[in-house]
Amino acid sequence: MSRFHLIAPSGYCINQQAAALGVQRLELQGHQVDNRGVITRRDQRFAGQESERLHDLNSLVALEGADIIVLPVRGGYGASRLLEDIDWQGLIRRQQSQPLLICGHSDFTVVQMGLLARGGVITFSGPMLAGNFGAPTLNEFTGRHFWQALRQPELTVEWRGEGPRCHTQGTLWGGNLAMLVSLIGTPWLPAIEGGILVVEDINEHPFRVERMLLQLLHCGILARQKALVLGSFTSADPNEYDAGYNLNTMVEYLRSRLSIPVITGLAFGHEQETVTLPLGAHAVLEHDERSRLTVSGHPVLGA
Repeated sequence: MSRFHLIAPSGYCINQQAAALGVQRLELQGHQVDNRGVITRRDQRFAGQESERLHDLNSLVALEGADIIVLPVRGGYGASRLLEDIDWQGLIRRQQSQPLLICGHSDFTVVQMGLLARGGVITFSGPMLAGNFGAPTLNEFTGRHFWQALRQPELTVEWRGEGPRCHTQGTLWGGNLAMLVSLIGTPWLPAIEGGILVVEDINEHPFRVERMLLQLLHCGILARQKALVLGSFTSADPNEYDAGYNLNTMVEYLRSRLSIPVITGLAFGHEQETVTLPLGAHAVLEHDERSRLTVSGHPVLGA
């Protein structure tokens, strides 16, 4: 069984019952859950004062033990406030000597990208405590892919994607699209050449998704990648004004502007059904009848 260490660098967990259920579920599976006091912390909309949330991250440098899974309680907003004061070098040294298995998504993307940019640190984009492990029904697909990513030194994800036939490879990176775009021009956005960029988002209208992707295009980031994989875009419903414009037509337009393959349909993001992907690992992307992503080089439990 595994040891989970909770952190809360972002928003206050408004659904306390979900977080408690997540802890209960993990314990019933035989896992140890540490640092649960962060669940109830609150300062305005945040999961505690900035000093407390920063301590969650910087204290990982001295966290003793092996095979520890670091898990945020939830996303929301707040991690961006901490970027200047995170002990990046300390965390990088820790990951080089005894890697923590750091998993999360949404607002946490900025921390994950910062670790990748500053020290090539691989983290996992995947479930969090309240929204996933504390869901009314624990999603079997999500749980299976989570443990697969953390236990298998080489993992393969297959799905019924859409896009041009392709076979390419590169560094897998990305996460939440809005958070990636917020890092453009900062030291915390990785300068990945020839990568496979995978993105997702929530509560963003299709035109906002398009606008953010165009920003990545206009600043040259997309042109430097081997492929773009689109995950889940939750609550991105068009309205009457759109007159037929939707995520699908947005993707068609994007493909007309890009020379790299755009593959859609990956269950990755804010939906209950989501894969877990090691960001910063080596990936091989294939698309023919189906889409296949084979990833290796990431830290695993018991390594």
